[in-house]
Amino acid sequence: MNNYQGERIPKENLETFVEKIFLKGGLDEEQSKLIARHLVFANLRGVDSHGVSRVGIYTKRLDKNLLNKKFDPVIKRESPVSALIDAQNVSGIPVATYGMEMAVEKAKKSGVGIVGINNSNHCGMMADYVKKAVDNDCIAIATTNAPSNMPPWGGKERFFGTNPFSYGVPAGEEANILFDMATSKVARGKILLAEKNKQEIPIGWALSPEGTPTTDASKAVDGVVLPVGEHKGYGIAFLVETLSALFTGAAFGPYIGDLYKELNHSQNVGQFFLVMRADLFQELETFKKRMDQIIREVREVPLMDGAKKIYLPGEMEIETAKEREENGIPLSLEIIDELVQVAQRYKIEPTLIKTYV
Repeated sequence: MNNYQGERIPKENLETFVEKIFLKGGLDEEQSKLIARHLVFANLRGVDSHGVSRVGIYTKRLDKNLLNKKFDPVIKRESPVSALIDAQNVSGIPVATYGMEMAVEKAKKSGVGIVGINNSNHCGMMADYVKKAVDNDCIAIATTNAPSNMPPWGGKERFFGTNPFSYGVPAGEEANILFDMATSKVARGKILLAEKNKQEIPIGWALSPEGTPTTDASKAVDGVVLPVGEHKGYGIAFLVETLSALFTGAAFGPYIGDLYKELNHSQNVGQFFLVMRADLFQELETFKKRMDQIIREVREVPLMDGAKKIYLPGEMEIETAKEREENGIPLSLEIIDELVQVAQRYKIEPTLIKTYV
């Protein structure tokens, strides 16, 4: 996709602005801070599909009282190494953060922490959660299911969501590994963002409602996304669905409330976090040195024709974050306009981004 025209907003300005929006939307200060930090962090890493472009739909669902604004999740089952959390339909980002923090604490004490969440909502970018584990010298796997937008391989009707899968591994002197992928060829949020920005999408991302390949983002939104790696991506999507929903008791497949289209009932999304202390099998220093070794040796593999560099999982995002920290976060004029409209609805002056409007 071509780069879109827009403006660059300083990270701090954007984060404060978004926090004010969610405070006005009825969330407490802690939830508002968490959501604002999370969404801006996604933009910072270049995952714009899961960044502040979600503010509009998140606040719309808050305004319609489709979420519980009071943060009061309930632990339904618990053991020294596990917990099942009933999110009580609170916002997905705060409860997923709570769940990962609990998994990390259990891992610190017992070596392993496993947390499942049901009755949750869209929780944003999964890399943010595994990063919390990695920052505590743990290895982590995180999954969430999503509203039905992708067919099983060979089908043309929706069943699975884009069902992201993420993992994180701590390193020593090298940068930690953070991997985050949709099991569809592309996160549906990228198609939604292309639609907002009036862009075409590459052929192969999605099918139209008629079941034919399309470059029209609007037709793709009404159609289906396709699994990455064909039958292999479908197989991973099935695992993510199992861990996130069947295992936790959340809704699965077509029974999940659509974030955008079903503005009359809750989502009941599920999340799953597996966290392991990185020193379970060997000393932490030894493990980190070995991670540094594999990272350095991977970089030294001879390049194929046309390749300029071998990137480690998450390394591109690290480079993007550094550049955007220095130069501001690029937002399209369409997204800026949407943020301003939300702010005006809540009678918030868009002072922090007024220069760009």
